[in-house]
Formats: sequence, C-alpha cells, structure tokens
Amino acid sequence: MQTHKLTTPLTDEAVRQLKAGDVVLLSGTIYTARDAAHKRIVQALDRGEEPPFPLQGAVIYYVGPTPAPPGRPIGSAGPTTSYRMDSFAPRLYGLGVKATMGKGKRAPEVKAAMQEHNAVYLGATGGAGALLSQRITQAKVIAYEDLGPEAVRELVVEEFPALVVNDAYGGELYVTPKR
Repeated sequence: MQTHKLTTPLTDEAVRQLKAGDVVLLSGTIYTARDAAHKRIVQALDRGEEPPFPLQGAVIYYVGPTPAPPGRPIGSAGPTTSYRMDSFAPRLYGLGVKATMGKGKRAPEVKAAMQEHNAVYLGATGGAGALLSQRITQAKVIAYEDLGPEAVRELVVEEFPALVVNDAYGGELYVTPKR
C-alpha cells in the first residue's frame, strides 16, 4: 500500500501508478453528481450538448452535501452508494473521466470500463461526512440547481482522503485478502 498525493485533473500516468488498496490524497477541483445529475448529463450528451464540466481527467464524487453552516463552504459531505451510477459510469469513463468516488461495490461493466479506459474507483469513508467536509475549501453549484443536494457542484479540495477500491488493472480492494 502506498500513499499518493494527486492533483486534478488526473492524467493517465497518475492513474496507472494506483493499485487497489493505495491511499490517495486529492487536491484540486472535483465535481459532485448523483443519479439524477448523471441522468441529465447523459441526456445532454445524447443531444450533442456539452456536459456541465470538462470530463477529461475529471474526478466525480458521488455526494449530496448538507447545507453549509456559517463560515464553511459546504456542510457534511459523505459519499453515497455508487451502484446507482453504474448505468452511467462506463460512458463517462469512455469520455475521459479518470476517477469516480463513493462507497460500495461497482458492477462488472463498470470495472471493465475502468480497465478499458485507464480509470479508477475511489472509496471515501461512509459516516465521516463532517470530517471529509473539512478538506473542501470551496464549493459552488455549477449545474442543475433545481436538484438541490443533487445539483452538480464544483469543489476545491485539499488532500481529500480516499482509498483505491478498483484500479485500472482489474484489482479490487474488496476481494484482496488481508495481510
């Protein structure tokens, strides 16, 4: 297990060095989207429209944050269950997304897409949303404001902690024996 300090957007080279079980400390800009936002993004792509953020090298965090308390850019920001985005993820990986982040396992099609497109799935710690929000220094809604907590947000993060659950080589933390 290694610890990698990475800055977004992620490059192919950065993704290739990651192995299941590694720790990642992300800095830079990441984007939030849950299932309703994913549906709209894919509908926009189907119409030939641009997505609400650049997909090349992007990290998408599956989160629906709580309202920001006074003096903070965002409220609790814990991960949501990732399987709800499984029907959309392969297409987004194919368009340049390099990492998605949430909690729980991914479908076989999503794992295959990660291998095909050199991408990874990161796990954020469930139940630690208040703690994770301390690593978010800026937050703003950039699309689909009517979705409330599921709107697409641009987050600036500093050493946001995550684990590599699925790497680009087919490795999976959840099936790796403990040593």
